Amino acid sequence: MAVSEQELTSLAATHDIISLGMLADDLRRQRHEKNTTFVRVADVPVEPGGPISIPPGAGEVRIVGAPASRAAALDRVRHVLDEAHGTVVSAFSLADLEALAATESVTLRSVLEELHAAGLELVAEAPFDRLHDARRSVEEVNISGLALARLTIHQSPSSDRLPLLKAVADLQRAVAVIRAFAPLPRRTNPAAPTTGYDDVKHVALARVVVDNIPSIQVDWSLYGPKLAQVALTVGADDVDAVSPEEETTEGRRRAPLEEIRRNIRAAGQDPVERNGRFERLVR
Repeated sequence: MAVSEQELTSLAATHDIISLGMLADDLRRQRHEKNTTFVRVADVPVEPGGPISIPPGAGEVRIVGAPASRAAALDRVRHVLDEAHGTVVSAFSLADLEALAATESVTLRSVLEELHAAGLELVAEAPFDRLHDARRSVEEVNISGLALARLTIHQSPSSDRLPLLKAVADLQRAVAVIRAFAPLPRRTNPAAPTTGYDDVKHVALARVVVDNIPSIQVDWSLYGPKLAQVALTVGADDVDAVSPEEETTEGRRRAPLEEIRRNIRAAGQDPVERNGRFERLVR
């Protein structure tokens, strides 16, 4: 379903979140039917010697934080891969790797190729609004033999978000390798704090505007089950960063796996667990 520029402008300005949400949900169902994917992620710190805890339920191991040097990044990747025993490993922000390449006076591609040679499969995230040259950097990920786990937004602009979403769609038209886009920001803009209404509307608008990226993603650990569940009814189809722990002190019914499945079903959808490669898992 093609949406004109005039219609996009109208949708971005509307206060009728119900109609916008219904449109986004229709587009989502055309692509994914009732399926909602989710991935359980084990975060490990980038610091050398930091603890590496990988529960059996993890579908992805994610190295988080900015590496101090190329050597430190490579050593950490090799160490985590040894402990992952075949679980998909992702690592680093593409923006941090850009900065690292500049600091060490090497090309971004050489950094990425070294990480690939060390065994890394996925760059964990590309924060669109922090990249110096988004198209070139994302293309370098692909050329180096790596893949990008997700495109993210570091901090939303303080004004109209529509131009940002259009720019993301333009990027995908140029590179055609982005699998998932998480439109909700990783950090709140103090100049323009959002409400739950704003966040839900932004997810819906992202699904309508960024129609060329397969999955619209919401972060379970960052935004919580309530917002994530609502987001699934207005265009989101993938849930990132679910805890890989099997049980909690409150019992198995409150365990993360059961909770995410219950929330997805309550949204009228079918839960599908995946790994970092977007391969379906059967447990």
